[in-house]
Amino acid sequence: MPEAKRTGKGDRGAWRGASRGGRAPVVLAGLVVLLAGVAVLSLVVGAKSIAPGEVWRVLLHRDGSDDAFVIWDRRVPRTLLGVAAGAALGLAGALMQALSRNPLADPGLLGVNSGAAAAVVTTGTLLPSAGGVVNIMFAFAGAGLATTVVYALGRGGARRATPVRLVLAGMATSAVLVSFTAALTLLDDDSANSLRFWLVGSLAAAKADEVALVTPFIVVAAVAGVALSARLNALALGDEAGRALGVHPGRVRAVTLVVVTILCGAATAAIGPITFVGLMVPHAVRLLTGPDLRWLLPFSMLLAPVVLLASDVLGRVVARPGELEAGVVTAFVGAPLFIMLVRRRKMADL
Repeated sequence: MPEAKRTGKGDRGAWRGASRGGRAPVVLAGLVVLLAGVAVLSLVVGAKSIAPGEVWRVLLHRDGSDDAFVIWDRRVPRTLLGVAAGAALGLAGALMQALSRNPLADPGLLGVNSGAAAAVVTTGTLLPSAGGVVNIMFAFAGAGLATTVVYALGRGGARRATPVRLVLAGMATSAVLVSFTAALTLLDDDSANSLRFWLVGSLAAAKADEVALVTPFIVVAAVAGVALSARLNALALGDEAGRALGVHPGRVRAVTLVVVTILCGAATAAIGPITFVGLMVPHAVRLLTGPDLRWLLPFSMLLAPVVLLASDVLGRVVARPGELEAGVVTAFVGAPLFIMLVRRRKMADL
């Protein structure tokens, strides 16, 4: 609340200045072009060298060649899943930061992704034949349970959870869930082998049926999340101001948590627990557009797939002929950024 009073007026002024200068359409066009470029790179770059012209030809006229198999059965699903999961993680991170009024909040840091991952691993261990919708449903349940636990611990008997308490509770919950997941995989060699790359976050095993399965959940949750932008803007002024503007704080928070749970559950079930994307992207977008969530949310959905696909492409390049998983690359980039943010921001101001 104090921080909202301290920063809200200046931030709104900064956004009005940016919008008067016509900056938002330029940023939007730039992000669309950047996403398209990275998607093209994702189709072209890989362990098997395929000329861009051949990639274009195969996309237009699919045949029975090996190149067609690589492009259509491997790289196209991988790229589409990177776009869908990246958008989900970027939007979830922006929503989580707005909900907690904490710029250091991230679904990975607050235990949401770890909860989804623990649930998927548990399902794979106990029900090895289960998959598809069952994994996604368990991922939703795990993400929701982790979110509930973190907020309960963050409240700590107080009237409302503070940002510092949420971060500490999230890190503690994540540590417990990661240890639980590791214990399950150690006890089951088959589960460990099948989930080895998924646990660090990878697009390598993407399949067309997975894309078709998770995309509807992500699309519905994304529409709902963007629709919350005006209400979350009102809550940024404080609960009392939000009520005066006709917003019900408890209802908005509950719906936002459900949206974040669906986004993180779907993304984690498909590609594993990717960290730091939801932390990095909203910060970068704020530098471009300001804090208005009506722009921050959709722009985060565009920039996050760029970061995820770029990390995936970089992992294919630096470790040829093998691959470095996208989750490893995002962690290498995101961890130093998180440390920098903590050092630059006084914890008393959080």
